[in-house]
Amino acid sequence: MKLLFDYFPLILFFAVFKLAGANADLAVTFANHYLGSFVSGGVISATQAPVTLATGATIIATFAQIGYLLARRKKVDGMLWLILVIVTVFGGATIYFNNPTFIKWKPTVFYWAAAFGFLFSNLVFKKNFTRALIDKFFLAPNEVWNRLNLAWVVFFVFLGALNLYVAFTYTFDQWVNFKVFGATGLTFAFVMGQSVFLMKYMKDDAA
Repeated sequence: MKLLFDYFPLILFFAVFKLAGANADLAVTFANHYLGSFVSGGVISATQAPVTLATGATIIATFAQIGYLLARRKKVDGMLWLILVIVTVFGGATIYFNNPTFIKWKPTVFYWAAAFGFLFSNLVFKKNFTRALIDKFFLAPNEVWNRLNLAWVVFFVFLGALNLYVAFTYTFDQWVNFKVFGATGLTFAFVMGQSVFLMKYMKDDAA
């Protein structure tokens, strides 16, 4: 359930984009009726309508996630606050300027901001984000946690660069597929690789 909750905005973006693309006339009418006033010039084209609707849905979904957690008096992770800021700024710019370039940059900005956070926190505040997330399951020495944290930094930098390459080399539709399946698949593969590496450090009570 948590996995579905975390990826809900991404799943919604994909679903709305594909649905709007398959129903162009309805998408244009809906987008102009509900979002036309937020767009510079006041007119959303058939080409832009799927992007605008999907972006708007993502912004709403992210706010809904945080609202749900706050309503249940649960902690909102710093990463989710970061996502909210980035998706609101870049998603809002995408809608207002009627330009998909901004939403293409959104994942890269998030990945690189996360990379900076992982690195800066570890070097300056001596707080290892990787360790903070999963150390209750593993008993590994500090040098191992530092290497894993650095691996996340490198991975985020790589993923951010890869996103830009795909976004500005292939079609928007292909980029959406990469964003949902490619980047997500690479992240899961990376997490699994770290999990396998950490198995030898698993605590007995977590086995």
